[in-house]
Order: sequence, then structure tokens, then C-alpha cells
Amino acid sequence: MTAIHDTLAELVSIHSVTGNEGRLCTAVAQRLLKVWTMQGVTRIGNALVVGQQTGRPLLTLYGHFDTVPVQDNGEPVVRDGRMFGLGTVDMKSGLAIMIHLLEDDAVRTGPYDVVGVFYDKEEGPMAENGLEAVLDKVPWLADSEFAIVLEPTDLGVELGCNGAMNADVVFEGKAAHSARPWLGENAVTKAGSWLAAMHEREPELVEIDGLEFREVFSVTMAEGGIANNVLPANLHINLNYRFPPIYSLEEAEERLQAVAAEADWIVIKDRAPSGEVVEHNVHLDRLLEISGASRSSKQGWTDVARLTARGIPAVNFGPGDPGLAHQQAESVPLVNVDRGYEVLREFLVDGQEDSSAELAELLADEAEAED
Repeated sequence: MTAIHDTLAELVSIHSVTGNEGRLCTAVAQRLLKVWTMQGVTRIGNALVVGQQTGRPLLTLYGHFDTVPVQDNGEPVVRDGRMFGLGTVDMKSGLAIMIHLLEDDAVRTGPYDVVGVFYDKEEGPMAENGLEAVLDKVPWLADSEFAIVLEPTDLGVELGCNGAMNADVVFEGKAAHSARPWLGENAVTKAGSWLAAMHEREPELVEIDGLEFREVFSVTMAEGGIANNVLPANLHINLNYRFPPIYSLEEAEERLQAVAAEADWIVIKDRAPSGEVVEHNVHLDRLLEISGASRSSKQGWTDVARLTARGIPAVNFGPGDPGLAHQQAESVPLVNVDRGYEVLREFLVDGQEDSSAELAELLADEAEAED
């Protein structure tokens, strides 16, 4: 294995399930302090901002420390050119790339101020996500000309992301003895026609700047009833909604309310905005050229949404396969880790020093064309 593979194995070996990221944060901080010293490493809770703003064009890299819970896959194992283990895909392979880039002298002294942001609690509720506090406490991160979130994309360049929303959809009935059901109302069967319609509902395709996003409503949990011989008085259903970047949070909530209108009551439990699709950005053009990847959409939610909401152009690019995220057999091809590092190193080292001027010129030309 190479040095970056060893780093990935070390990261996987330090368990960091959501809410328990402290030990991994400390280990990464201690390692990067050897290169950046105290002035270049800022710790905010269990998050780190590594790098400094010196006046060069600012490019930023983002990755979260936490993983989903262990599924008998807590230790790294290399087999057939792949590393298996919790977080190899989502997203410790991305973190390993970030660490090695931030240790690379050519990156540190190149044409850009390169800053890495490592944060906690991404896999938990949106309101607890550690990136929000980092962005609040380090406002100059908003000066970034381009940000890359190293979420799993299998080395594709994924733009934007769907928003996400969860709601309690509740059907109410009346409890009664199951031998005399006419004396009550069965909340489960009352919901039957609505559930059948949800089962048949197809994803709706939405095209944005040539990219296809899918609007999806999914029933993910249901609970009702207290005994085998009692008609259930209510049925609680979790409705998970993934909505494309054409809808605001308020518009998405209205659409969910309409879809679940047959229910007796609906409670929105959490919601996360969609991520904007980056357009007219010279750094995106360079990343596409260097990686050889085509533009595609991000069906899942990532912190691209949080960054673009603050005016930071951001995309997803990482070595893991998103289809393997959160699985017991989670694994990443080691060649993907190597290739991801090579692409981003070239992107950060061999970039155009006058990118800011080029971007300003491009925007000025567009404004003139509109006039």
C-alpha cells in the first residue's frame, strides 16, 4: 500500500460514529499541526479549518469526520485492490486525499490559498451539522472562488443536490375490539389507498442546465396498533421527500402537504435545502477538463446545499462509490483514491494564477451581452 492508503486505513481504524468524532479530530489536528503550525490549524469543537488566507485566490476542500454506526465493519481490510471498512466510501477516502493535499508543499505554495475544512455531525440531523458553526465563525470562507465537497461520486463531478424533508403523516381511526370492528375505525386500512398510491408513484424528472434530478416521495417507516386484538387508533408514517433545486424550502413543504393531503395531520420534522447548480465558473471547467469527468447531478443531499446557500460555488467530487455508502460491505477501490488525489493535486498546483481576472472578464462579457 502507498502512504495515502496507509492514511485511509488509520482513519478507518479510529471510529467516529456521529457524535463521537473527537478522537479522530484530535488525530488529524496533531498530524496537520506538524505542517501548518498553530496559525494554520483552527479547531472549532470537533471541526478543523486547515490553511490560511493570504491574498491568493481561495479554493476550499470540505469533508466530514463522522460515519454511520458500525455494522461489524469497523476495521480496514484490503482485498482485491479495495479497502473495506466503515467510512471507506463515506467519506474517509476523501479525508485521506484532503490530508495529503494539505501536506503537499507544491499545493501549499502554489497559485491558490488552499484551505481544508473537516467537520462533524454531517450524518445526523441537519440542525446539528457542525459545518454551520464553522462557516459562522470563519466568515472569510465565503470568499472562496470554488469549493469541492469530497463526498462519494466515484470520481464523477456532481453538481447541485436534492433537498431533503421528513414528515410525520398520521391517519387517525378509533380503537375497538377486533371481533367487533364496526364499532371503531381501522387507521391502518384507512391509509391503504394512499399507501397504494405512494407505492405506484414514479419519480418525477426535472432538468436543470442539462442535468436530470429526480423528485421522490418515499414512505420509510410506519407504526400503529397496540395489540393483536385491537383495531389501531392511529398510524404514524414517515414520509421522506427529495426535491430538486428548482424548489425553495417553502415550495417543497407545500408540495409535500399536497401529496399527503389525505392524512388527518402532517408534521414536518426536519428539512434541508437543495444545492444550486454551479454555472459559469472557470474552476469547474478546469476540474472537468483535468478529471475527464462529465457533469452529472447529485440525487442525494450533501453540504453543497449549505455552501451554495452562502454564495460559495461548490460541487461534489470524491473517490467513493455512492451506491456503497452506509452498507456493511462498504469499500473503495484504492486506484480511485490515487486518481482522486492526482486530479485534485493537478487542479490545485497547475491552475491559472489569473483565474479571478478571467472569471471577472467572463461575467463582464455576459453582462454586456445582456445589455
